[in-house]
Amino acid sequence: MYTIKKFNNISDEIYKSLPEDEYKFITDDGNYDAALVRSANLIEEKFPENLLAIARAGVGINNIPVDRCSEEGIVVFSTPGANANAVKEMVILGMLLGGRKIIPSVKWVEAQGENVAKDMEKIKKNFVGAEIQGKTLGVIGLGAIGSMIANIAIRLGMNVVAYDPYLSVKIALSLNNKIRVMPSNLDVFKEADYITFHIHETPETRGMINEELISNMKDGVVILNYARGGIVNEDDMVVAVTSGKVGRYVTDFPSVKYKGIDNIIATPHLGASTPEAEENCAKMAAAQLANFLETGAIHNSVNMPETELPDWSGPRIAIINKNVTNMLGKMGSVLAEGGYNIEHMVNHGKGDYAYTVFDLNKEADEKLIEALKAVEGIVTARIVK
Repeated sequence: MYTIKKFNNISDEIYKSLPEDEYKFITDDGNYDAALVRSANLIEEKFPENLLAIARAGVGINNIPVDRCSEEGIVVFSTPGANANAVKEMVILGMLLGGRKIIPSVKWVEAQGENVAKDMEKIKKNFVGAEIQGKTLGVIGLGAIGSMIANIAIRLGMNVVAYDPYLSVKIALSLNNKIRVMPSNLDVFKEADYITFHIHETPETRGMINEELISNMKDGVVILNYARGGIVNEDDMVVAVTSGKVGRYVTDFPSVKYKGIDNIIATPHLGASTPEAEENCAKMAAAQLANFLETGAIHNSVNMPETELPDWSGPRIAIINKNVTNMLGKMGSVLAEGGYNIEHMVNHGKGDYAYTVFDLNKEADEKLIEALKAVEGIVTARIVK
């Protein structure tokens, strides 16, 4: 029986893939084989030696030490697309808030007394805004969320220009043919009245929305950030908004630096905060975890290769190894010395690491696993079944 640690409250949807009579769940300190997490910060967490996988019920993985997990042979999963609809709706709301002066008008109403009905006719000219129909939306990042926003913006009567250097064939085929995919983000910036970013926060993207990047955008542009707060240089954004270069900055990531700044609208990370999104993320994370633990298959891992496996009722072992030459030869030698014949084999690499699965002709034992772990370049090995 595998032990799963829940670092956050997770929807009961997880028990459909991870039944409580087959898996043990803990929330306090103790040994565990796999983990489920939403927002808990695991960067400094000390993991048990037998930890096999961490499943994040969400997309962002900046709360997980991915590089360290790879070094320790821990597979990290995310749930791309599971909360896409919830975030899409927040971005549409953000565009409307960016175009219309809804927030200041609501504040004005809340401050009024008995004469609000009479006074509003005099004051409403101060809250005139713009329609999004006919405006151009720029989308940076055409993943599950970005592609949905691009498509719905076309239906709302907007023009859409987009950029994604990693655009998948599947996503490309799902895009409305009116969407123009541009050769660079600068081409998007030149045309867009609104720009929404849907990219991961990495060392390369951290602080990328800065003074230099903003200088390439239209005067009065509305910038929307429902991706990650860290992709924005906060000081540069405050300067751009107060100078009028950026008409409004709408973000789901508040900062003390934004407090009291007119034309910065910040919400407290509400993008995926719906019961539907939380259930979808939990369901997807649990299913991926169960599939990996029970069969060895890997889907939607951020640090290990996508690996689909054939049906096999016999013994199976799974190995994470450095993606270097002659690793298969070394593994084959260990198997041969133990009298094992390989019935099926799958091997895929991703960056510095590779994942190898062997279906064998006879039951594997801990002696075989220890022999494999002793091979230079093998990070971890386990008996799947």
